[in-house]
Amino acid sequence: MKDNYVLFWHRRDLRIEDNIGLHHALKSGKKVIPLFIFDSDILEKLPKDDARVTFIHEELTKINKTLKNHDASVMVKHGKPLEVLKEIIAAHEISEIYTNHDYEPYAIARDKEVGELLVSKNIEFKTFKDQVIFERDEVVKADGDPYIIYTPYSKKWLEKLTKDDYASVDCASHYKNYAKLSFDFPSLEDIGFTASDIKVLPYTMTENIIDNYEDTRNFPAIEGTSRLSPHLRFGTISARRCVQNGLESENNIFLKELIWREFFMQILWHFPKSVTNNFKSKYDGIKWRNNEDEYKAWCEGKTGYPLVDAGMRELNESGYMHNRVRMVTASFLCKHLLIDWKWGEAYFAEKLLDFDLAQNVGNWQWVAGTGCDSSPYFRIFNPTSQIKKFDKDHEYIKKWVEDYQELTYPSPIVEHKFARERCLSAYKSGIEN
Repeated sequence: MKDNYVLFWHRRDLRIEDNIGLHHALKSGKKVIPLFIFDSDILEKLPKDDARVTFIHEELTKINKTLKNHDASVMVKHGKPLEVLKEIIAAHEISEIYTNHDYEPYAIARDKEVGELLVSKNIEFKTFKDQVIFERDEVVKADGDPYIIYTPYSKKWLEKLTKDDYASVDCASHYKNYAKLSFDFPSLEDIGFTASDIKVLPYTMTENIIDNYEDTRNFPAIEGTSRLSPHLRFGTISARRCVQNGLESENNIFLKELIWREFFMQILWHFPKSVTNNFKSKYDGIKWRNNEDEYKAWCEGKTGYPLVDAGMRELNESGYMHNRVRMVTASFLCKHLLIDWKWGEAYFAEKLLDFDLAQNVGNWQWVAGTGCDSSPYFRIFNPTSQIKKFDKDHEYIKKWVEDYQELTYPSPIVEHKFARERCLSAYKSGIEN
């Protein structure tokens, strides 16, 4: 007779401490097999040296090393989740599968399909809230409708918050409940990938970073941000721990950024069409120019606007872009070049180490003026005056634009005043039509 196990399916939670779903699995009374699936439907769309795949593999390696100390290991598979789960169920006596909620349209459809399979096999599918403090309908208006403006959402979020909402859960003391099984651990090459030279940097949540966040976060030449975003995206740190740190500071700007993250996640949950459609349909009539040569120049950081080019080159070389510069580069694409925000969203999705669908779509539509609680369409960043405000000594620009002030550096791709007037005209016409 086969031994009876429960699976814990890691997804956006690459950690074995302070993990809600894992905590429940380890306390289930049955031996736990931890599982990660490299989803072939996702991987086939990525370059073979994708830095995010390298990062996931590295984090799984760390988890596996820790579990080896407890005579356990991670089962790492590559394929379509439904097919992989069918194979596991056939090979092991599985009574329950535990995992944490995921809110993206693809993940919701995947989990629905998996849930139907498990019902047919008489296997329980238990999922938990883990990657956010509040989800779905937990922070809504009095009438039950979702908030589409950040400020009232954030006020309700803070009013609702109690210590229980951000309390950590103990997994480590239950490690003895992992199944004493050893699984072959695949290399990157085994799943068709090669190691990337681009690395996810460690996060920094020091008191200094958080307390001074408001003063330093807008200056790209200063290491004034936490570098948390890819770690939150892949769950190498829990949202609860981040909120705990944010609450300890007298300055609430860091905490408000965490609330923005959840705001966009609930927008995606309630309005999944916003992935491909303008949240505000009145902007559907905008006639984008979508000039492919200008788009290429933007992608390569060759627009002739140093702050824009520095941002794009930082992105291409490191997988990061400073948050202030993200706004400037995105605004430049949509408003100076009149290129559809979806083109920029797709490029960031390909390059950003911290790519998160809800944040990417939400922020691109915010900049374009077409999203919920968006910046007004007539707010057009001047990429030159932004240098004076946030990089006046050109430290950031000089770091990333090696040919800055050289004869080889391109002339501006478009004149600012002309671009601004063209943008205002295009938006007004789009709205009127």
